[in-house]
Amino acid sequence: MKIGLFQINMGVLGDAAGAEGAGRIAVAAEQAGFESVWTGEHVVLPDPQAPPSPLPPLHPMLDPAVALAYVAALTSEIKLGTGIIIVPQRNPLVLAKELASVDVLSGGRLLFGVGVGYLGPEFEALGIPMEDRARRTEEYIEAMRAIWSMDSPAYDGEFVSFSDVQARPRPVQQPGPPVVMGGHTAPAYRRSVTMSEGWYGFALDYDGTQRCIEGLSEAGARYDRPAELGRLEITVTPRVRPTPEMVERFAEMGVDRLVLLPNGQTVDEIAAFVDHIGSTMLS
Repeated sequence: MKIGLFQINMGVLGDAAGAEGAGRIAVAAEQAGFESVWTGEHVVLPDPQAPPSPLPPLHPMLDPAVALAYVAALTSEIKLGTGIIIVPQRNPLVLAKELASVDVLSGGRLLFGVGVGYLGPEFEALGIPMEDRARRTEEYIEAMRAIWSMDSPAYDGEFVSFSDVQARPRPVQQPGPPVVMGGHTAPAYRRSVTMSEGWYGFALDYDGTQRCIEGLSEAGARYDRPAELGRLEITVTPRVRPTPEMVERFAEMGVDRLVLLPNGQTVDEIAAFVDHIGSTMLS
């Protein structure tokens, strides 16, 4: 089982008052044996908070690419995951440049976690229609892989079209950083099977994880998986207290990676959590 750490760019780790916190925790996680650190993302949050918004409007979040580039400079082996980036809210070529830069500067350690988004006020503020966000996501991923890997990059879709351009440097990982598709819906399972190296389920208990794995299995039986994507890697952030027994149970269900939510409110408390996981589950 691979063990990752969530929210490296959020809360106290994304606050100007604790600017060194993300670096300190990332270094501690690498030394403790964590496989990866992961960012979250909302470009803006509704104010006042209202369902389904998950966070209060003043909750700090650093930009994922910027945060991971900073962390990359302080570490050497730990993988760097976006958990997730809301892809339809971004220009795909600008995002491709940002993520290629992180992959190059980190020596090929980026994991590209993807989401389609769900907060209407966020899309409205950014001037992007929600109703076509899934189709945009699929096109944008295809377009990003084109600019990352084709000798003569070109793409012609409904939402993005380009040719006769280049963008260098290219990612170390080819044809681009592994795509990890987020979401607990049938379309997310289809996208995971047909266009992603992995799938990410956030804040799941055992029953929720089992339902998602069954959904992925059904999608795998229904849709062809391109051979170049390899085996689908399953990542889960559990809504369960982390223990060795928890890890064993998720492993038996077919989960490959657990991305843990730290239970601390300060940098020191998060560091203590990282040390505890390292000594009890990773040693």
